Amino acid sequence: MVEIISGTAMAATITDSLREEVSLFAGEHGYPPTLAVVLVGDDPASQIYVRRKIGQCAKIGLRSIEHRFSRDLSEADLLGLIARLNEDPEVHGILVQLPLPAHIDSHMILDAINPLKDVDGFHPVNVGRLSIGNRGLLPCTPMGCMMLLESLVVDFRGKKAVVIGKSNIVGKPVALLLLERECTVTVTHRYTENLPEIVRTADILVVAAGSPGLVRGDWVKPGAIVIDVGINRTIDGDGRPKIVGDVAFEEMDHAGAVTPVPGGVGPMTIACLLVNTVKAATTLNSHCEPISLVDG
Repeated sequence: MVEIISGTAMAATITDSLREEVSLFAGEHGYPPTLAVVLVGDDPASQIYVRRKIGQCAKIGLRSIEHRFSRDLSEADLLGLIARLNEDPEVHGILVQLPLPAHIDSHMILDAINPLKDVDGFHPVNVGRLSIGNRGLLPCTPMGCMMLLESLVVDFRGKKAVVIGKSNIVGKPVALLLLERECTVTVTHRYTENLPEIVRTADILVVAAGSPGLVRGDWVKPGAIVIDVGINRTIDGDGRPKIVGDVAFEEMDHAGAVTPVPGGVGPMTIACLLVNTVKAATTLNSHCEPISLVDG
């Protein structure tokens, strides 16, 4: 019988372990690790994500500071805010919720964040460190995927891993993390020919395609571990809204293990954001010299 990998349970364990670290930091410095969250516009999904992240911060004693703006905020004003947060010694993590309005260059905004405060792990410095195996702050979702896999896989060496999706947020970084663990990695995407045949070779399958039910049961070989990153809002047969993944979950009985949606990767992403915030606070407070925006 397939094992259901509970991201909810693992995330709870992680956050429980962080409470003591947060308490110790606050006792030593007089204030807790602090996350600044920036939300521009009124995108409903973004509002939900920000609310969840702030709620989880409160549960473990992290301080969160919200900066909410209407969608007509100028790029220059947003860059000015980022500069001030970079310089604020009591702000340890900066999270700019994506997507941003079309008139704001997301790459420019993310590049402006101090890499040591880049708790999303999107800054080019952190991406570069990941690519050479010299880790900075890791992207939260790929980190969560690896934690889930590490709970099941004793030895990654030589395992065949297939990643569906080539985004900078999930696909590329999770492929690099799997390579670092000495898997043989194939990265695929929507233009990949013979995708089902490639997927059938996978011992480890990570799906981040943004396509509900893309991966069918006959694509997955018996015993494979399946990590479903997809979060898709659909309507069920009764007309009610429903959240589903990129994997046809009900067809995975022959897999070795699979993450559910919801309750799989999603909770781990937020838990890893908290991990990165505590790590950033510890790193920043270990620096005796002014913090460089280029090299931490």
